[in-house]
Amino acid sequence: MTRRIARRPLIAGLLAGVAAPRIASAQQIAGGRNIRIVVPFGAGGAVDIVGRLVAQELQGRLGQTVVVENRTGGGANIAMEHVVRATPDGTTLLMGSPSAVTNRHLYKNLNYDPSQLAPVFLVGEIPSAMVSAPGFEAVDGADFVAKARARPGHYTFGSGGSGTTEHLAGELLKLRAGLDLVHVPYRGGAAAMTDIAAGRVSMMFTNLAQALPLIEGGQLKALGVADSVRHPALPDVKTFAEMGVQDLNVTVWWGLMGPPGMPGEVVQRINTVLNQALNEPAMREALTRMRAKPIGGTVESFAQRLAADDRAWGEVIRGANITVN
Repeated sequence: MTRRIARRPLIAGLLAGVAAPRIASAQQIAGGRNIRIVVPFGAGGAVDIVGRLVAQELQGRLGQTVVVENRTGGGANIAMEHVVRATPDGTTLLMGSPSAVTNRHLYKNLNYDPSQLAPVFLVGEIPSAMVSAPGFEAVDGADFVAKARARPGHYTFGSGGSGTTEHLAGELLKLRAGLDLVHVPYRGGAAAMTDIAAGRVSMMFTNLAQALPLIEGGQLKALGVADSVRHPALPDVKTFAEMGVQDLNVTVWWGLMGPPGMPGEVVQRINTVLNQALNEPAMREALTRMRAKPIGGTVESFAQRLAADDRAWGEVIRGANITVN
């Protein structure tokens, strides 16, 4: 049995001490009206936690109310469409993640264009890892690749649903290593990890914010890290590049985005405020407690990251012929 992660205490612990002092109302945006940060996923997940960190910082530093609204469903499309169509005055923002890039390649009949979302601030990122049950027969990622090559179609990989980063990471492994694996989608990553831990599915990729408590508790085994360097929380777990599988880098990022047409000065104001927050210990420490890497930077650097991810994941999705209805 996997251990349930106590989400609410985790959120409270991460938010403790993060709020910044209020500043002059002359520096507020949209005349001081309430700001909503729309989160496409449920409360307690990594995207939600980061959204609440950002909301708390913005509220303290702008001196105006910032609330988090969870608009779930549709593979994040419900929330993203809502933000794309919102008034572009800075009062409706999105806590975006890789679905803001991948969904336009995955869904063929969208009523909106996710690429219209305006980049505002790249908060941070965390790598993914391949995990299995502790007693799974593969010692590490290289051993799994060798066994999977010897038995095409025998091994399975789980995910929180078709089109998720977990699914795309498995498809990327298939492409990079030339494997024949069977995808087993679930309704959410927690359900997938439950069956992974029980040994009903061979392995899955998931971000370390979700997996580390279970790895550290002995319910899951880490087979490899999908990043260019080893993660400090798992110093003995090799990267896939070290194990002979190149270009298997899967990081989950979190970034604040807005509707198209937001005034440049509003975008820049929010970006500046959040860079100030990220340059102080409280918010950086909150992210590192999640085992995430704080990033920050300019609006332009975030836009470049989105463009690079769009090219990379678009290639994977087309190569694996993945579509989501």
